[in-house]
Amino acid sequence: MDILVLQHAEVEHPGSFRSMLEDDGHSWTPIELDQGERIPSIDKFDALWVLGGPMDVWEEEEHPWLVREKEFIRDVVGNRGVPFLGLCLGHQLLAEALGGKVEPSKSPEIGVMPVQLTEAGATGVLFDGLPEVFDVLQWHSAEISVLPEGARVLATSPDCAVQAMAWQTRAYSFQFHLEVEADTFDNWAEIPEYALALEKSLGADGAQKMKQDCTDGIRQFETMAERVYINWLQATSVA
Repeated sequence: MDILVLQHAEVEHPGSFRSMLEDDGHSWTPIELDQGERIPSIDKFDALWVLGGPMDVWEEEEHPWLVREKEFIRDVVGNRGVPFLGLCLGHQLLAEALGGKVEPSKSPEIGVMPVQLTEAGATGVLFDGLPEVFDVLQWHSAEISVLPEGARVLATSPDCAVQAMAWQTRAYSFQFHLEVEADTFDNWAEIPEYALALEKSLGADGAQKMKQDCTDGIRQFETMAERVYINWLQATSVA
């Protein structure tokens, strides 16, 4: 299969999912929206992935392409039922595109932190094989405040009610990151918006701890990412 991947920062790519796709013989086509690349027709693709980025879903004046991106997601997911995976900003864009709402977080989450599966998440396909509570990489200051109609919450945390969701049967998304690689922290810390949020939330000492936590958890991240990747293929029937 060939996956259309919408990116919003060059270094915020599919991460460890890249090697899994390659090993399985799948291909992915990145479109760098923040660099002015245009979204192609979905017709020749088998699925849509929308990744993270430093901008917020409501910043349409600063990033006019967000308007087209939301329209595209609404059509591809809502009308055509194309298999979908959204990460971080992609999670929020899915919610907005389908009629939900995203607002600034009351308590931004930055660091390696636990999330907990809901009953729907624990009994569903996407997180099958993962523990009820597991650590993830968080780096966000906005969150879904109103679910789109028909969505189910799959994971939650004390500071962010909608950590993961499913919409109907072929669209899945999560606020956090599992696709962590050895250079993920350093690459993302160079993005000005992320660096500012990092310093504001954790300070210099906290940043070093966060980097170490990413390093210490790399194998666990890889294991969980692979499990979720396999589960997503099964859930959306695109393998």
